[in-house]
Amino acid sequence: MKSGQGFLLVFSITSLSSLNELSELRDQIVRIKDDPQIPLVIVGNKSDLEEDRAVSRARAFGAAQSYNAPYYETSARRRNNVDEAFVDLCRQIIKKDVATRQIREMERGERTNRPSRRRRPGKRKLLVDRGGQRCNIL
Repeated sequence: MKSGQGFLLVFSITSLSSLNELSELRDQIVRIKDDPQIPLVIVGNKSDLEEDRAVSRARAFGAAQSYNAPYYETSARRRNNVDEAFVDLCRQIIKKDVATRQIREMERGERTNRPSRRRRPGKRKLLVDRGGQRCNIL
């Protein structure tokens, strides 16, 4: 969960308890990621078992709306809507990544537009994070 950029939250339309478990799972993701706007897609699986449905479309859609996430009904067995759910999640991840980069670039631009301060020699420290990214601490 810690390294995920987005999540498909899947429940069975034949099991109300599986839908109810999504709330705890989503809360756990938000807590670990420290981001209430993490890309999510809610997926009601087993749409091929309509006769065994225990979760109404309205209830599932309402849950997805409460998470501010799109809702798909899929059948893994028949491969109905599976690709669409993944594509939607990928689009959300890319959109968030682009927005995050733009914000960082704007912040960097604001910092470079500030009047320069005199820096004392020897006070510069180079850090490398786990991902190989470098940042200067001045």
